Amino acid sequence: MTRTRTVRVASTTLATALLLTLGLTACTAPSTTTGTKPTTSRSATPTADPYVAPAAAVVATLPEARYDAVIGGLLPFYDAKIPKTADETYTISADAPLYGDDHSKPVARLAAKNFLGDPTVVVPVKVSGDWAMVMTPARQALPSAVKDGAAAQSAAWIRRDLLTKQTALKDHVVISVGKQTVSIVGSDGKTVQEFPAGVGAGGTPTPTGVIGYIQARYLDPAQNQTVHPIQLTTLHSSAADEPYGGNDGGLIGVHYESVARGAVSHGCVRLDGGAVDAVNALPVGTVVQIVA
Repeated sequence: MTRTRTVRVASTTLATALLLTLGLTACTAPSTTTGTKPTTSRSATPTADPYVAPAAAVVATLPEARYDAVIGGLLPFYDAKIPKTADETYTISADAPLYGDDHSKPVARLAAKNFLGDPTVVVPVKVSGDWAMVMTPARQALPSAVKDGAAAQSAAWIRRDLLTKQTALKDHVVISVGKQTVSIVGSDGKTVQEFPAGVGAGGTPTPTGVIGYIQARYLDPAQNQTVHPIQLTTLHSSAADEPYGGNDGGLIGVHYESVARGAVSHGCVRLDGGAVDAVNALPVGTVVQIVA
């Protein structure tokens, strides 16, 4: 992308006020669940004592795993099987504690409402007994603090009984940086639609070998996005803390631009109007995989 822009939600006055308060920027240039999730998992270390849920007041003191947070207790995450196994979305009725692999002490909280004031969409990726591993919108570390680059996606463990099933995910998005394309791929692995795309420039590359999901979408007149909603992923730049010069945690977005070809952005993915509309038709929570 070419400049930093402040995100504002055009749909409601409340959402606009929220975004103005948060100062979120996007890259513009260069009922208890009864569903069964896959059982293949990296099992967390079991604890000897029975689980005791922390009080709401304790949960409220935990750092929120949101788009601009850096929380070292979260888990760096990548699993190439996720487009097939992350096939459902969930919500939570109240802020929920998140744990590392030991399940013993909460390291963060996942808010019931996201920065837009909408229900937070939760995407489980693994299951171990009463626990589910979910991807989070936060960073585990900053690229400037990690020699070989920070993980673009983080994860944490949450109690399964806090999750309420919402939507089945039949398709996922695959972004190919090398081919400069965005594809919608079905659960059978077949490409449903494919579109040309603009990707990150050399100094601000789009991260590859990463998997996240669409956490939110919105219109933003400040970015000339008044027709085609921005598709905001949970993925972050793994090369720079703030490649767009803002304070959004280096989030990777998929959005409309008139120039939507070549290595032209700060890491975000540019599409023409028809392509953005096709991605916009997918559910929030749809998995996004970026490959080389």
